[in-house]
Amino acid sequence: MVNVDMIQKAIAAHASWKARLRSAVDIGKFDVTTATVKADNQCEFGKWLYGPDFSAAEKQTENYRAAVDLHAKFHREAAQIVEWATSGHKDEAAKAMGLEGSYTKASSALTKELVEWRLTLG
Repeated sequence: MVNVDMIQKAIAAHASWKARLRSAVDIGKFDVTTATVKADNQCEFGKWLYGPDFSAAEKQTENYRAAVDLHAKFHREAAQIVEWATSGHKDEAAKAMGLEGSYTKASSALTKELVEWRLTLG
């Protein structure tokens, strides 16, 4: 079942990634492997999203499918930042995190979708 609190927690948690990734770019290190960051089913939201709480019908809704797709893209982009940041490609990582960067776009799209999903729930 769709849970407004879980969606709100996801919005906050994914927003906090920006600070963590900026730190990784600055220092060239990150506390989690790139593979772990890329896995969209390891964070609390991903575990819930892919877990048993949703019926087959709920998994067919536009909001659910969009959230799954955008959440996976967010994790791919975050993993790319970690890869660049920890392998000496600071400029590429910084560019992806810039206003028009791929990470920023993925993060914004996910947040927008989660807010819209939450609003449909009342």
